[in-house]
Amino acid sequence: MNEYTRYRLELAAECVDVSKFLLDGGHFRDSVSCSYYAIFSAVRALLSERGVDFKKHSAVIGYFRREYIKTGIFDVRFSDYVGGVFEFRNDCDYEDFVFATRAEAELQYQHAVEFVTAVKTYLGGDDLPAVDNPGGEATC
Repeated sequence: MNEYTRYRLELAAECVDVSKFLLDGGHFRDSVSCSYYAIFSAVRALLSERGVDFKKHSAVIGYFRREYIKTGIFDVRFSDYVGGVFEFRNDCDYEDFVFATRAEAELQYQHAVEFVTAVKTYLGGDDLPAVDNPGGEATC
């Protein structure tokens, strides 16, 4: 595993921890944002193993879908996870009067945990800390 991959996996795990911290504190919109960045960082970890990166988030997501979903490496639900949280995070960040509920933030958090864990397993990141670490310190 190269240093960029490791860094991005560690960042993804940190974003999961921060998402949980924010969720527990009632900051649902920000929790959704952190769940998105956890998933996005995990996708970028996959790409870095292939020496690939893009400036646009949509290009990163498109590459993931083409190279990892359509080929069957990851189940299609992971495409739904990344697409759903990307759209919802954009709506929360850029649209007026779009609010995240506790239920939506919890769903996105669970998706982030599952997604980051799957990527970590696929990349052989067994030596990295566990993703779902509710007692962990939020450092974001």
